[in-house]
Parts: sequence; C-alpha cells; structure tokens
Amino acid sequence: MVNKLLVTGGIRSGKTGLAEARADQASAEVVCVATATAGDDEMASRIRRHQQQRPDHWGLIEEPLHLGRVLSDAACPGARAPLLLVDCMSLWLSNLLFAEPGLFQPERAAFLEAVEAYPGPLVIVTNEVGLGTIGMDPLTRRFADELGWLNQALAQRCDEVVMAVAGLPLTLKAGG
Repeated sequence: MVNKLLVTGGIRSGKTGLAEARADQASAEVVCVATATAGDDEMASRIRRHQQQRPDHWGLIEEPLHLGRVLSDAACPGARAPLLLVDCMSLWLSNLLFAEPGLFQPERAAFLEAVEAYPGPLVIVTNEVGLGTIGMDPLTRRFADELGWLNQALAQRCDEVVMAVAGLPLTLKAGG
C-alpha cells in the first residue's frame, strides 16, 4: 500500500515509470496531477507522450502553480481520497520561479502543509539535481538550491523515498 511516496532521480532515470507502476498497483482511484506547461513544441510532445502512456481510467488535473489547493480540494470529507500522482516538482518549481513575485513562498508552504494533511495516498515525482555541477548563473543556482530544499522537506514528510537509477528503484527510506 502506498501512503506517501517520493520518487526522485535524474533526467531519463525511469522515475515517472516507477511512480506510475506504484500508483497502478494501489487499490485506489488514481488522479495524475500534471505540473507541466507546453511552452514549445518539444514540451507539448513530451506532455502528449506522458498522456498516452497513462491508463485511460486515471483522472487528470493540470495545475502548474497551486498544488496545495489541488491536494486540499481532492481531500473530500466523507469520501475516500484518490491516490494523487504529482508529476513533477522540478517543473512546478520552475513555474513558481517564473510566476509573479511573492507567489513562491506561500505556494511552497501551502503545498508542504497539504502533503502532511492529505488523507489519501500520494506519489510525488521530483528530479535530483544535487549530483552535478554548480550552475553558472544565479537563476540556475537558485533553482538547484530550492529544489534540493524542497526534496528534503518532502522526504521528511513522505513515508517512503525511492531513487530511480537506470530504471531501477533504490530505496532511500523504507515505508513502514
């Protein structure tokens, strides 16, 4: 049973595939929460590929900024909360960094609070960017710092943390 799972890994490490497999094994309604926006043709193609790979019976919520609200809205009192598969933190963080000033900190705090409070299972996908070089420009360094801090905060709140390496799961924190 998945309660709160964080799946991290590098680009093309297989993290989304592992997260989707874990979600598919759960005995719960699955809703994918997609954070990507199609800013160019290549990204639109990536989004289409992800949509085509997901089972047809899964729900979909597209939300590039307000993830805390999505989790709060999905936690329906009196009903079984669906498994939310949130994909992914790096795109969400990037969206927040380019959004209107003043939105970043409140949205980050609202999301982390909602993760703790969510009554159903969660599978959260993120990128691990802390294994490479330090960025050359301030925005790249801020992105890497903020994603690293976000990943640490999520790992504390999740029951299980798995890192995808070459499509294989490496358990960093075992679920109880």
